[in-house]
Amino acid sequence: ALLSPKFWTLRTEDRQALLHEGSGSAAVSAYVEIIFDNRDGRFQGFSTNQSDEIVLRRTVGSKKDEIFLQRKKTSKNEVMSLLEGAGFSKSNPYFIVQQGKVNALCVMKDEERLELLKEVAGTTVYDEKKAISEKKMVENHNSMEKIQETLKFMEERLEELRGEKEELTIYQKLDRERKALAYTLYDKELRRARETLDEIEHQKAEEADNRVMVYERARNLENEITTVEAGLKTKTMGLRRNKIVLEDLEEDRTAAMTLRTKLELRCKEADENVTVGEANLVKNKREIEQLSAKIAEAREKLQKEVLPKFEDAQETLTRITVERNDAQKKIEGLYAKQGRGRQFEDKEARDEYLQMQIGELNTAKEDKAAFLNEQQDTLGNLRRTVTTFESDIVSKKDEVAKN
Repeated sequence: ALLSPKFWTLRTEDRQALLHEGSGSAAVSAYVEIIFDNRDGRFQGFSTNQSDEIVLRRTVGSKKDEIFLQRKKTSKNEVMSLLEGAGFSKSNPYFIVQQGKVNALCVMKDEERLELLKEVAGTTVYDEKKAISEKKMVENHNSMEKIQETLKFMEERLEELRGEKEELTIYQKLDRERKALAYTLYDKELRRARETLDEIEHQKAEEADNRVMVYERARNLENEITTVEAGLKTKTMGLRRNKIVLEDLEEDRTAAMTLRTKLELRCKEADENVTVGEANLVKNKREIEQLSAKIAEAREKLQKEVLPKFEDAQETLTRITVERNDAQKKIEGLYAKQGRGRQFEDKEARDEYLQMQIGELNTAKEDKAAFLNEQQDTLGNLRRTVTTFESDIVSKKDEVAKN
């Protein structure tokens, strides 16, 4: 499993199958180790003074497959180069015999054993290399034939190129003549072009002078236009100011006309008010005379009707007050009789009698109070009537005094 070509490249499931499976927890990794005796120095690159043994270990896990040489990690290619340098060729699989293979070798037939000896002796490798060499010789022969064909094609192509070289020489000679003629023509055209250019430069100078003159005229015109525009702007500003002044004057005129109309209307209204005032003065005089008559009549009525009613109301109020005091005294007398302990058949009869007396007195008291309130309302109405008459008299006197 360490060096066999069969196990050289392992997949994940192949590595998992190599791990031990038994009771208990499964193994995470496993390794196999070979120790070579290097006292004869077959393994190059390792000093015999350090160690006479070469330790080669391969560790296999579910996620790793690593090779260690002298406890240091290395690559498979380096291990194969080391083994081939020591004489362990991968083309001879019998340097290392797998487990279970020895018994099969012992029970081989003579023909199979002969083939095995040839393979171990290297004759099979020789035959394989011979077949490979013969195959390469055939390939080389085919390559030589192809090379011969290529050389033949190149010779033919070379002859064609020689012919093309002569044609190229003739073409180059004619091309030089063509270039000489073209140079002559170009030189003539260049001289004509220079003459034309000189004329154009002369015309350009004249045009430049004319352009300067035109520019000066344009600048003068632009200055004149600027001056005219400035004057036009000034006049436009003056026109706007005049329009504003005219609008203000128009507004003042309109305001004056409106004021005149209002004043005329006020004068007219004043005349009308004077006329109406005179008529009202006459009317107020008549009303004053009528009010004076009414005042006299009201005073007479007050003396004859209102004052007697007022005096009667005051007498009634005095009488009711006296009656209320008498009723209060009677109630106090009843309570006094109750205190003396009048003899009744029982307490309930006495309480019933007293409650009845108290109820009658309270009823009489309420009647007297209602009558008293009524008389007070009447007295208040009479007082308000007198006050109203007096206010009317005062207001009429004020109106007469104002008029």
